[in-house]
Amino acid sequence: MNTHTSPVDFGPRALVLRHRRIALRLQWHTLVVCAVLAVAIAGTAVLALMTGSYALSPGQVLSALTGGQSGIVHEIVVEWRLPRVTAAVVFGAALGVSGAVFQSLLRNPLADPGVVGFSQGSYTGALIVILVVNGTYVQLVGGALLGGMATAVAVYLLAHRRGVQGFRLIVVGIAVSAMLGSLNTWLMLKADLDQAMSAAAWGAGSLNGVTWDQVAVGGACIAGLLLLAGLLGRPMRQMELGDDAAAAQGVRVAPVRLGLILVGVALTATVTAASGPIAFISLVSPQIGRRLARTAGITLAPAAFVGALLCLASDYLAQHVAPTPLPVGIITVVLGGGYLGYLLFTEARRRL
Repeated sequence: MNTHTSPVDFGPRALVLRHRRIALRLQWHTLVVCAVLAVAIAGTAVLALMTGSYALSPGQVLSALTGGQSGIVHEIVVEWRLPRVTAAVVFGAALGVSGAVFQSLLRNPLADPGVVGFSQGSYTGALIVILVVNGTYVQLVGGALLGGMATAVAVYLLAHRRGVQGFRLIVVGIAVSAMLGSLNTWLMLKADLDQAMSAAAWGAGSLNGVTWDQVAVGGACIAGLLLLAGLLGRPMRQMELGDDAAAAQGVRVAPVRLGLILVGVALTATVTAASGPIAFISLVSPQIGRRLARTAGITLAPAAFVGALLCLASDYLAQHVAPTPLPVGIITVVLGGGYLGYLLFTEARRRL
């Protein structure tokens, strides 16, 4: 008698890296997606470095990056254009990871630091430093961080009722965000005209005037926060199954949730301090990354790469495609608004 046995499906193929007690499991499809996104980021970066009032060739850009050029070409590429490109990549990755953290914690694709008020709180803290204290960049980072953390604590406490549910936290966050928006408007109305105009332009989310000092300080903070997010990535995915299931697997739910909230808020605050609130990247990047990587839940690496590509491409469109140079935040609002409309449309069709 002939017997037929079907092949056993062991799930997606993965690469496991082990070092002593540390093991890192990476799915091959996710690695390929991240590699393709990295190539797209590199190509867009070279295009951004080539384009401007003083056009350059790819060979000149690559030569300047490797130290083969001097004079005006080196000055344009390394000192003028590269800080902006680096900031777009680093800040976009930070926003993508921040959005992934909150969407995973709240189990809601609409969860976003901007939606739940944390970005607005960071903006309020930074505005107080700009308009009241007239502080330095380091003080600006501190003010944005304190504003974001204070807002996170307020939203968490107001939404806490026998635990924190994602929907309740989002609704409370929207209300707190609206209140902080009114406060920010009042602060700018009371400020001097020059300060108010500068703060309003910065509040649209702009990479104009970003220097290597800001990139270095912000990049160092973001690198440390991304490392912490990576270490918390596994328990974060386990918590997507529910607090009880995660606790049964040995996850200390409350400390991990608090740590993830602090990391997400700190990433948003660091970007806000350097460039103002760049909207919607943290909303769309995790969902696009999840669909590209074909993962069951939110993963941090694809969200980071998608965020970096979106921020860099949006800044290129804002500077070189728009009829007049615009803040990058305006382009991300247009793209994010379209994506939000798409989400609402698909959700409405699903319920019909």
